[in-house]
Amino acid sequence: MASISGTAAPPSSAACRLRLRRHLLLRPSHLRLRAPHSIADLSRYSNSSSSSNSAPTPAQPLGPGAENGGGRSRVVEKDPIKLWERYVEWLYQHKELGIFVDVSRMGFTEEFLQQMEPRMQRAFAAMRDLEKGAIANPDEGRMVGHYWLRDPALAPNSFLRNKIETTLDSILAFSQDVISGKIQSPSGRFTSILSIGIGGSALGPQFVSEALAPDNPPLKIRFIDNTDPAGIDHQVAQLGPELATTLVIVISKSGGTPETRNGLLEVQKAFRDAGLEFSKQGVAITQEKSLLDNTARIEGWLARFPMFDWVGGRTSEMSAVGLLPAALQGIDIKEMLVGAALMDEETRNTVVKENPAALLALCWYWASEGIGNKDMVVLPYKDSLLLLSRYLQQLVMESLGKEFDLDGNRVNQGLTVYGNKGSTDQHAYIQQLREGVHNFFVTFIEVLRDRPPGHDWELEPGVTCGDYLFGMLQGTRSALYANDRESISVTVQEVTPRAVGALIALYERAVGIYASLVNINAYHQPGVEAGKKAAGEVLALQKRVLTILNEATCKDPAEPLTLDEIADRCHCPEDIEMIYKIIQHMAANDRAIIAEGSCGSPRSVKVYLGECNVDEDMQAA
Repeated sequence: MASISGTAAPPSSAACRLRLRRHLLLRPSHLRLRAPHSIADLSRYSNSSSSSNSAPTPAQPLGPGAENGGGRSRVVEKDPIKLWERYVEWLYQHKELGIFVDVSRMGFTEEFLQQMEPRMQRAFAAMRDLEKGAIANPDEGRMVGHYWLRDPALAPNSFLRNKIETTLDSILAFSQDVISGKIQSPSGRFTSILSIGIGGSALGPQFVSEALAPDNPPLKIRFIDNTDPAGIDHQVAQLGPELATTLVIVISKSGGTPETRNGLLEVQKAFRDAGLEFSKQGVAITQEKSLLDNTARIEGWLARFPMFDWVGGRTSEMSAVGLLPAALQGIDIKEMLVGAALMDEETRNTVVKENPAALLALCWYWASEGIGNKDMVVLPYKDSLLLLSRYLQQLVMESLGKEFDLDGNRVNQGLTVYGNKGSTDQHAYIQQLREGVHNFFVTFIEVLRDRPPGHDWELEPGVTCGDYLFGMLQGTRSALYANDRESISVTVQEVTPRAVGALIALYERAVGIYASLVNINAYHQPGVEAGKKAAGEVLALQKRVLTILNEATCKDPAEPLTLDEIADRCHCPEDIEMIYKIIQHMAANDRAIIAEGSCGSPRSVKVYLGECNVDEDMQAA
């Protein structure tokens, strides 16, 4: 039986060697640092703050009318020694994971913390209930169990525990057999992966691949994550003859997600055109007995792996959705699970200062006043973490962007997330963050290790390429704070499977806690479903339009129709603009639609089909 537990090896101590218990805050006053202040000043501070119970030196809050708080008081500490004291007071470290969270540049006050404490305790209680199997998604009557994936012992019954463990065993065995060549395509060893999925079924695997895949993975991966024909064609064309040795992973809980279904049909056509048998190279990750599962079983696909109904797409990276693609690329998925489990353990702590996810959620609430009035800009200063901002964008915005709270009140909650990477952003939108509209707070993601040991070198005496990146991050952080722009810093020792697993778990928990603070359901997405329904209505209207045009074209002589006439015959005059857009799109794609007149003057347009279609499907539509 595969185990997802493990002895947590401490990270490299090259950056700093500290002896402290894992659950305590790191006290930087124990470090030797050079600073432009007297040794006596630092010594006095160090002596006064050696106790873990010492309180921060009070800072001067801004009064009513402060720019950031809509009249709230907030801490804007400008004295460097007092700012250092605040940094020391609020710095969190997880020693085994090598992760730090610094919230000292957020201006929350002691009064705010006291006011939020009852809400925080209610949020912790909600998290405990969630892990015990409470129905956390009442819309669908479902449990929310992504925490069980990295610690099956938490699952509420033995059946679920067994499913989690056997799925992990199957993933490890299958990926090893593919990499070793024991499982092959009809044309030989598999060389590539083509992953078809959308939303959480794509963003998680994409982020992990970008962050952790080795330079020369056993299988290279490509993604189809949209229903864009040109995008699909590009991915297939890039594979070229290698399509014959490509493992295709299709990820869809129901099997009916339109974008994923379309991607599958397009790829199956590419296989037919190349004279290849898709079933010999197809793998399904889907809910048992779904449409996709039944199709894969009947057609004899290479393998099938389960998706669980209690795991949502945006929290599915630690399920088969994320673990199978990662394992096939040679990424240590057991280490990812260990990192996530260690972070889960830490974020169960009900002492806010000792819970990094609680610190994040509290700062989000502070910055946005609990109503989402500030954006979160995510700036990872590491190329391999480029996709972290996109991954967090979905995790945060799909979870927190809700019209109604749990009591049915219309609240229009949310937290906008965007970002790219540092220091690229230094030459893009940092200018506005520093001097423009103040509608944001920043999350810096820092990685201490620049290169593997023994690979670094100095560009000039005492300075490496990574030192410049470090300087850009710290300089940007300081420049923003000097102009009263708030920020959080999350630091990891290096980008490893364990660290990435921990980061994913950290933000999953922060989202859950924040949702409790603002009294919303983080685990459903009615807005997404509404969009899917509306898209279906557009396609249904398109079929009706084609039927009307076909009837008019089959007359002798053919009868071109104006947009008003089409809308009238469809009995939907209110949809005339959408009818125009449908005709415009179909005409642009050579779909046998002939539109005479000027598209810039829609009322002048007359439309008919290039030929009469007597197909029964067209008549039935």
